[in-house]
Amino acid sequence: MDHVACHMLLSNLGNIILGMSRCIVIYDSLRCYEHPIRDMKVGQNSGMPRSESSPIVRPHRSLTQQVMDYVRTSVMNGQMQPGELYSVYQLAEELEISRSPVRDGLLRLEEAGMIRFSRNRGFQVIPTTPADIAEIFSIRIALEVPAARRAALSEADESARLAELRIEMQQAAADDDEERFFRADQELHNVILVTGGARRARDIVERLRLNTRLLTPSTVGLYRGFDTIVDEHDPIIDAITRGDDRAAAEAMQSHLVLTGRLLVKQALAQTGDSEDPDELWERLTAGYLH
Repeated sequence: MDHVACHMLLSNLGNIILGMSRCIVIYDSLRCYEHPIRDMKVGQNSGMPRSESSPIVRPHRSLTQQVMDYVRTSVMNGQMQPGELYSVYQLAEELEISRSPVRDGLLRLEEAGMIRFSRNRGFQVIPTTPADIAEIFSIRIALEVPAARRAALSEADESARLAELRIEMQQAAADDDEERFFRADQELHNVILVTGGARRARDIVERLRLNTRLLTPSTVGLYRGFDTIVDEHDPIIDAITRGDDRAAAEAMQSHLVLTGRLLVKQALAQTGDSEDPDELWERLTAGYLH
């Protein structure tokens, strides 16, 4: 092999090695977005949620999205409480990730109204008031009632899926599994919203449901049981399956009004507010229902 050929071979080999090195770097950088956040092991006085196991995070999501999932789940299961101060730096340290995706995730949650930053101190989960609950259900009624009407008129047949979710709710009720029950309940409402052509409304409603859970637990056990809630969904599912748009809208409104009234009543009792729950409900839903 002459000198020129040898030089060309070495040059090409060098380019191949350089290309492989770049691929390895790119692969490693991409892989960090697929790596789920590790379980938190919280130290004493860290200001972070104290639990033997961390909330479940979804793999194959960016670190920013996983931080958002973590905080949302922590709020829902009570590990993070409204009004408590949490450190951005400690959250990054406990999750064993850099501060950049933590900040990005928290900024998105701030935009959604879930948290607020305290300058040089950290962040807090924003509490939801009884008046917020009434407003939340006014918005849900404005979005979900017409979606139910449109779902009944839609050419997409989701009756089988709705029936499956009803069975899932019944099975969760039989097992006294509240978390599983309300996951199925939420998915049922999501299917109706999407079938009614309201995909963006689905995202809004999911945030509103989470905000509701910040203040008060479900009404199960105090005002009604799982079976009662399942029964409330029956006329909605039946009307959509039959294509009766008016009945679907009326059934959805009846379900949301009942749930909203009960949650407002429960929230007022918990906060010690002396305002009449029926008067509060009527005042804040005026224009949406009448």
